[in-house]
Amino acid sequence: MATFDDVLVNVGGFGRYQKMIFFLIYLTSAVFSYLYVGFVFLAVTPDHWCRSPGVTELRDKCNWSLEQEKNYTLPLGQSGSSSYSQCERYDVEWNSTLGSCENPLLFIQNGSQDLPLTTCQDGWAFKNGSSSSIVTEFELVCADAWKLDLTQACLNLGFMLGTISMGYAADIFGRKLCFLFATFVTSVSGLLLAFSPSYTWFVIFRILQGLFSRGGWLCANVLITELVVSEYRRTAGILNQLSFSFGVMLLPAIAYFLPAWRNLQLAFTIPNFLFLTYYWLIPESPRWLLSQRKVAEALKVLQQVAKRNGNIFSMKLETITIKNGKKTNCPSVIELVRTPQMRKHTLILMVNWFTSALVYQGLVMRLGTLGGNIYLDVFISGAVEIPASVIILLVIERIGRRLPFATGGLLLGVSCLTAAFIPDSVYWLKTATICLGRLGITMSLEMVCFVNMELYPTYLRNFAVSVCAVLSDIGGIISPFIVYRLAAIWIELPLIVFGVIGLIAGSLVLLLPETKGLTLPDTIEDVENISFVMQFCLHTK
Repeated sequence: MATFDDVLVNVGGFGRYQKMIFFLIYLTSAVFSYLYVGFVFLAVTPDHWCRSPGVTELRDKCNWSLEQEKNYTLPLGQSGSSSYSQCERYDVEWNSTLGSCENPLLFIQNGSQDLPLTTCQDGWAFKNGSSSSIVTEFELVCADAWKLDLTQACLNLGFMLGTISMGYAADIFGRKLCFLFATFVTSVSGLLLAFSPSYTWFVIFRILQGLFSRGGWLCANVLITELVVSEYRRTAGILNQLSFSFGVMLLPAIAYFLPAWRNLQLAFTIPNFLFLTYYWLIPESPRWLLSQRKVAEALKVLQQVAKRNGNIFSMKLETITIKNGKKTNCPSVIELVRTPQMRKHTLILMVNWFTSALVYQGLVMRLGTLGGNIYLDVFISGAVEIPASVIILLVIERIGRRLPFATGGLLLGVSCLTAAFIPDSVYWLKTATICLGRLGITMSLEMVCFVNMELYPTYLRNFAVSVCAVLSDIGGIISPFIVYRLAAIWIELPLIVFGVIGLIAGSLVLLLPETKGLTLPDTIEDVENISFVMQFCLHTK
């Protein structure tokens, strides 16, 4: 009885047709990065201060410059700060003051600052030339600044709920159908998001995007993994992650030419409608079809693949029947923890999903808090991921999956712990060390999804990836609190937390079996015997 990899070799293990399909899927990964990272441009927070009644008229009357206006009418920030307060103003009716243009606050005597202060009851003024963002339009500053965090938390909550449901659905209804449905809902909700009339509607549409977008992306990722033989799975998976990185690198250019948030959101959304044409361009996973005993449909797909690759499908029907578990139509969480090896894999992969998202997003946000050019910062954020993908492509088939995976977490841990104690005066060394940490977490993030797919049987694969990936959404929700709240205690404390978690995650990876050169498992029994099969292969070489 031939394995499914033998069937794929017969139709063309990594032929022209698969490469075309992969290219189409890679385009979706590049666009998905805009949903994941693009919020940093949608929510740009420019310099702002309280709008005071009468100040505009007084400025025109006195012909003040902006700096003069702020100097005369704004209180300083708290604790003797040299900058102006962004969230408080003088409780003064400027159009009724007795002051002059040169000294509008006659109430201030001998430099005393005893004037009463009040909150920004009349809204905010934003720096001249500031692009429209959800912050400026919905005034998400000062007391309402937490609403930005809520928006991101809701997106990750949508990721969490949607990834599980989409993963479950993909193992029942198929990878292609669920990918197309998720793409349609993400497209429509993204379009509605661009025309949100209020913050509340913005959050609602953002949740809808989260519910379906990443689940659809994972469906497509699983599909391409199941279309190639084992020796090309690593190339397919890593190139998919690399496409995400290129999308991040392209994002600053798009945001630069389309600074207004509604136009930028439309630019993020429109390509998703084009992906609906994939209904006619990509096939369903033949491996999944066989696992569901839809043999006739699987044969039709295999014949199509062989024809497009210039091959002739010559294997007999009975030689390609894939092994199946007893509950092929009912993937469940119980199946993920029922046997010893499945239980171990699930726990370790969950820890690494959590760590990857927590630290990946945390280091990106930490970069943004350092100031500087936001376009350059995001470009660097994507560019630093390229070496990680190149390293993985070069070594994954030479030394296996486990060691590069573990190295990513350990490198992250050591780099973050080291950087935390490097003085700010040695800025270049601190920056270089943190970049090593970014390299490490990117390796871990790319490897965890890839390894996750190789450690679960076909009828559970999409569901297993989705359940384990839920921990990454929890990490995404927690990450802002670690970056901003712990930094208030000690600026380097987030790096300490990231370093410790990275060391734990990297060490646990060493307990996973090596899957280099093995065919994808089709049953739980295959998973339980992975270590035995690997040892047998080593002894027979």
